[in-house]
Amino acid sequence: MVLEAKLDRGRGPVATMLIQGGTLKIGDIFVVGAVSGRVRGLTSDKGERLKKAGPSTPVEVIGLLGVPEAGDQLVVVKDDRAAREIAGARQQKQKDVGQSPAPKKTLEDLYADIQDGETKELALLVKADVQGSIGALVEALQKLSTKAVKLRVIHSGVGGINESDVLLASASNAIIVGFHVRPDSKATGLAEREKVEIRLYNIIYEVLNDIRSAAEGLLAPTIKERVTGHAEVRQLFTVPKVGVIAGCYVSDGTIVRSNARIRVLRDQVVMYEGKIGSLRRFKDDAREVQQGYECGIGVENYNDLKAGDILEAFVLEEEAGKL
Repeated sequence: MVLEAKLDRGRGPVATMLIQGGTLKIGDIFVVGAVSGRVRGLTSDKGERLKKAGPSTPVEVIGLLGVPEAGDQLVVVKDDRAAREIAGARQQKQKDVGQSPAPKKTLEDLYADIQDGETKELALLVKADVQGSIGALVEALQKLSTKAVKLRVIHSGVGGINESDVLLASASNAIIVGFHVRPDSKATGLAEREKVEIRLYNIIYEVLNDIRSAAEGLLAPTIKERVTGHAEVRQLFTVPKVGVIAGCYVSDGTIVRSNARIRVLRDQVVMYEGKIGSLRRFKDDAREVQQGYECGIGVENYNDLKAGDILEAFVLEEEAGKL
């Protein structure tokens, strides 16, 4: 049974499981929920590498082709073909759930419907950085249903928001809620074309307050963020008394130091959010660096950067709510 699952940058999908019956061995082919795979690595709760794991053993499994859900059961099957067929059938069943031809819905539309005294349903698609967050968030959201609005989570999963999530939300007339994750560029473009609303959060109570307020028809004006640019970390430098400086290439927009915040993304998962500590072009301090240029960026109070990370610069702006 899956206890916890996540997407690890270096190892791919990783799941912590509790063996309930039989023995799981290196090389076993399996299906777990709607995900298939072959066991490539087993690690005990003490960090020891294992060749097999028996009943009542907690073990970390590497070799999955996707991130399963907490509570999913892993079953060893005879071959790759059987595993792919079973996983494919389960994935299709998940996609078929909650399909609806209704027009797109936003929290603004929901508010207007409530003011008119209509009882409505709000469909949500939830993505988060780890399975534990998914479970807590989905359970809390489902408790927010009121007489006026029934909240329904049509799908939840671990990892960044991708095109498949947007397509499912579009077909199901759902709003996407992202917790500690971000959409990739293709998903953002598709969401704009399909008019699918994506709401991104870093704190659970903010998610609940937003959805609860909308359900009660009381959503107040909010502070919204505006992304100013992205920079890819290409090389790391350690500077004495300063910390780690990331040698970056600005891939789009502009990185601005004043009044800007920075978010560290790893596979669209938010690893840290804080302030820009320093911004330099060669040896000189810079107020901003535009697309196509290289620069050095220091993230205040954060040194755990890795090559390939994306630094997302943004500013917070007060926007009068329409609700």
